[in-house]
Amino acid sequence: MIALSLAEIAAVVGGQTHDIPDRSVQVTAPVVRDSREVVPGSLFVAFVGEHVDGHDYAAQVVEAGAVAVLASRPVGVPAIVVDDVQRALGALARHVVQRLGATLVALTGSAGKTSTKDLIAQVLSRAAPTVFTPGSFNNEIGLPLTALSATEQTRFLILEMGARGIGHIRYLTELTPPKVGLVLNVGTAHIGEFGGREQIALAKGELVEALPADGTAILNADDPLVRAMASRTRAKVLLFGESAEADVRAENVRLTDTGQPAFRLHTPSGASDVTMRLYGEHHVSNALAAAAVAHELGMSVPEIATALSEAGSLSRWRMEVTERPDGVTIVNDAYNANPESMRAALRALAAMGRGRRTWAVLGKMAELGDEALAEHDAVGRLAVRLNVGKLVAVGGQEASWLQLGAYNEGSWGEESVHVSDAQAAIDLLRSELRPGDVVLVKASRSVGLESVAQALVGAASEGEVAAR
Repeated sequence: MIALSLAEIAAVVGGQTHDIPDRSVQVTAPVVRDSREVVPGSLFVAFVGEHVDGHDYAAQVVEAGAVAVLASRPVGVPAIVVDDVQRALGALARHVVQRLGATLVALTGSAGKTSTKDLIAQVLSRAAPTVFTPGSFNNEIGLPLTALSATEQTRFLILEMGARGIGHIRYLTELTPPKVGLVLNVGTAHIGEFGGREQIALAKGELVEALPADGTAILNADDPLVRAMASRTRAKVLLFGESAEADVRAENVRLTDTGQPAFRLHTPSGASDVTMRLYGEHHVSNALAAAAVAHELGMSVPEIATALSEAGSLSRWRMEVTERPDGVTIVNDAYNANPESMRAALRALAAMGRGRRTWAVLGKMAELGDEALAEHDAVGRLAVRLNVGKLVAVGGQEASWLQLGAYNEGSWGEESVHVSDAQAAIDLLRSELRPGDVVLVKASRSVGLESVAQALVGAASEGEVAAR
């Protein structure tokens, strides 16, 4: 964070100082909400959660080096007390961003936000110091904390923006006004909360509405609902996608024998070949989005292509591939799931498993509302059409719909199995996996299927799986 005195911070957030002997003392280290992340010079933000009250850790964090606590009540140690901690955090982020010389890049979409953000970060960091959202830290708390981690040296600040309703992204753009806004897609993630794709598009489009006239809206030419957002912005519009009309596009898209995408990248300033380290054809669209941002910010095509070809996965449990010593490949994509990302992961599994036996260990896709039955059924059917070797549906009713879709699609569906929980899936796989198999693990975060992938990754080293 840029250095600010406690007096300055109190003025920015409209707070009262308590138990602070010297208001000129500066916050010079990151602003954090987790007491375990405190370092000397930090400001600790005390949130009251469902199970934990950050105020209870006030003395502990000051002892660990925090300069003060941003709190909603006096805590007996140096504190800036405000009526609303979340609003105060946002006000502080807005103040810091206004003082930075960085270019703010914001992105949103129904699927692929985190993977694309990670790609953008890896590309832009080759050109200049870059700060970006860690993981999926993309809400009204995570976004300002990310913005506050920028320093005077930061030239690019990349912020992922999530939404669960109308007005959420508008609020985030008020805290951190972007110069470049990227919208990836409008899918069915959270459709149960929004009430339809049109409502999702309305919410996602708040990003481009916030852009200044001298900014740039980067839109997916292959998604009609995203492309239509061009009419909602006063900024310059740059299109990406596989469409011939896209300004930044891919040609000759193909997958390598290991399931990694390769393509010819075309931009207004030239073309270059890309072969990615990531797995799955869906990363082509993510890469094009990242290339469009980098092109707009002045990077050359060779620089962009090299960066995309060398970029890896920065966030855990997203198409995280582990090759076990016994020849089994585990694909841990268990961080989250929606219909679009589920289909992309299954296609990646099919590509990776050419000539090998494949397993899809799948669980519930949450927040689909009235579309839940149809979407789970469709995923089960797609697994059959892609000739996935065996479907293991994990969990309750939604898992039964996955299995039913596979069964109804054809005789292969008899190879599907429904198990009650993650441990049952682990037990089944440990008994039946053999060298050379490829296993995809994917579900919504609430299901916790990462435990399946982690158990399978550890199995070979523990000698639990016999060669078959």
